Amino acid sequence: MNGIIPLWKPKGMTSHDCVNKLRGILQTKRIGHTGTLDPNVEGVLPMTVGKATKLTSFITDHTKTYVAEISLGQQTTTEDNTGDTVSSKEVDPSLTLEDCKHAIDKFKGEIRQIPPMYSAVKVDGMKLYEYAREGLEVERPVRDVTIHSIELATEQFAQYSTNDVRFSFRINCSSGTYVRTLCVDIGSEIGYPAHMTHLIREEAGTFHRDETVTFAELEAAKETEGLESFIQDPGRALTKLPVYVVEDDEIIRFKHGQVLSIPDKLKETDLFRVETEYGELIALYQPHPTKSELMKPYKVLQT
Repeated sequence: MNGIIPLWKPKGMTSHDCVNKLRGILQTKRIGHTGTLDPNVEGVLPMTVGKATKLTSFITDHTKTYVAEISLGQQTTTEDNTGDTVSSKEVDPSLTLEDCKHAIDKFKGEIRQIPPMYSAVKVDGMKLYEYAREGLEVERPVRDVTIHSIELATEQFAQYSTNDVRFSFRINCSSGTYVRTLCVDIGSEIGYPAHMTHLIREEAGTFHRDETVTFAELEAAKETEGLESFIQDPGRALTKLPVYVVEDDEIIRFKHGQVLSIPDKLKETDLFRVETEYGELIALYQPHPTKSELMKPYKVLQT
């Protein structure tokens, strides 16, 4: 069993919980997830199976699309609605969605973020949330992320109280972006403490929510021996990369990860996928760093 399952991660489970549950369904240990989602977040989580686990880190680095709900008026310890309130301010009734749009527009492009204390980022061998649980503050590493697009995803505010006024936005961003932190920063730009109240991941790389599968569907398919129908070819996650189609007599050389001559059309690419004429992904290759006429393997799947 080799390939990718575009899972819809439910609320209440960690990404690692999903790995364990899928291991039980598929009866295999070789499974990976392609990007951590917090337990209270639901959405697209591609799972790699078998030899496709070699692509896990690569797929994780792809862009993501989220729909987030932000609450203006309160900031929390965790930057979402699971934490304790640390600051509060009543929202002025004169605030408009247009004001919010102007604020979020300022975050498009490259921005700098400081990861929240309640996150899995490691500092000196410990995860930040481990420090936070002990009541310790440590210096957090600044990271650069890219917001490719950001726009309002609501037509009016949802007001629950004078210090809980919410709206939603959709964001396409680079891997590693903390949407919780973005909500806090957007609130600050508008002039209010803020936190994230809801988050859905709609896209992860080339996978969209419309093509995901739930655990219930997988468990039902297991009963009818139909699990294979939900496992997609690994190349499906790499369709944005250029492709080099090899002839039957060349396949064995790529399966063995040989350094080979590179076609002129691929010399200017950073990375490309190597497939058979039937669309079977064999490997990822890249131009050789020191020998311009050659290419070398990046990842070989068919060994």
